Amino acid sequence: MGISRRTLLVGAGAGAVAVVLAACTPGPQPTRSPTTAPPSPTPTVPPGAAPEPTAWMRSTWSTDAYSRGAMSYLPAGATPQLRTDLAEPIGDRVFLSGETTDPDHPGTVPGAIDAGQRAAALVIAASTSGERVAVVGAGAAGAAAARALTDAGRTVTVFEARERTGGRIHSVADKKWPIPVQLGAWLSAGEEAGTLGGELAAQGIHRLTFDTPTGWSKDGAAPAVDEAPLRHAIEQAANAPADIPVDAALKAAGADPADPALAAALAWLQATTGADVEKASSWFPPTFVPDSLVGADGDVGVLVNTPLDGIKVTLASPVTRIAYDDSGVSLRLGTGESLSFDRVIVTAPLGVLQHGAIEFAPPLPFAHRGAIAALASGYVETVWVQFDEAFWNVDADLWHVVGGDAPVRTWLNLQPVTGRPVLVGLVGGPEAETFAKLGDGDAEAVVRESLRVFVAATPTP
Repeated sequence: MGISRRTLLVGAGAGAVAVVLAACTPGPQPTRSPTTAPPSPTPTVPPGAAPEPTAWMRSTWSTDAYSRGAMSYLPAGATPQLRTDLAEPIGDRVFLSGETTDPDHPGTVPGAIDAGQRAAALVIAASTSGERVAVVGAGAAGAAAARALTDAGRTVTVFEARERTGGRIHSVADKKWPIPVQLGAWLSAGEEAGTLGGELAAQGIHRLTFDTPTGWSKDGAAPAVDEAPLRHAIEQAANAPADIPVDAALKAAGADPADPALAAALAWLQATTGADVEKASSWFPPTFVPDSLVGADGDVGVLVNTPLDGIKVTLASPVTRIAYDDSGVSLRLGTGESLSFDRVIVTAPLGVLQHGAIEFAPPLPFAHRGAIAALASGYVETVWVQFDEAFWNVDADLWHVVGGDAPVRTWLNLQPVTGRPVLVGLVGGPEAETFAKLGDGDAEAVVRESLRVFVAATPTP
């Protein structure tokens, strides 16, 4: 059992979020909405758990056929060069894009936008005005690419597997909730927060800042997460003869696997990167973000829908095969229909490519296939829960569960900004995949049990 693993109740455990992602696209067949899950009998919730919520929604990106994860990261032994290799044009006909190909800000919406614009620039340089270009995926990368191509005089058609645009950006407006429920990429930190904040503000969407952290255990208030042991382990691992996973680096540095504070820090790391610390590189580790996050109170989908305005977008059209040669490309859709274009930009998520949802003929070059196989797809899930009244007495807006077996260890308290008893749970890493596989009844039980330590919690003196 690795240093990051914890005993789980019905399913998951850790924290999650989203400085995430890029575009989302094809898959083999239509799948359930990320707001739903297979039904299952409601299990008995032990006494002392949180009360039954009056409303709740959750994502299932980890198991969604059109995403297969939330963001990419580097496992031990991988290098950033793989991202550059993946972005290399293939015969000036096929161009792969998306957050996975961004060397500066992978796993983020700004990274996806930059990657889309970069791919578009390559296509523009290789083509002439009026050429027909297909863009596979109507997420952040696909929208950015389509806008740049259209502005440069190319004839663009966007193919999106889902029945909506946005990809892994998904805001759901519902009268039951005080603000749109954000089931995809909506949280950011550091430099990315500033970039997204400006773009959203221009659309009249306000920033929500979660920067007053607190830790809670079964005994009450506890210190918030501390990155010092992790930083020390990474510094030592940098001098090792070979790249090893983050959890192995922690062990080598003498970290205590039973330390509740360390477990909380690892949960937070997985929450903000989607990485599995038992696989993630210690030479090129996932970034431990500051203990603060920035969200939004409106439809984050404007980041995609605004650049797509006036561009032809074909929804519910998964691309299953891309054939290419010196004369052009042919796309086969899930319906069996085949269409011809001069060039194509593919913004499918890494997990989709790894599952072989798109067949390439001829197969992609070795360097591209090697990069797809070597990179890792991280998992992030979000759950929103609303109650009749607050059962907690905690003013902080960013909560960490320290110690115990709580499956969901990171929570955002929206009551201070919305005036309503709304909490957002964040699950990251491999535990997010487990959580996504749960039926609704089991998932709700996990959520209520995870909130046990906050029931009748007393504020820190």
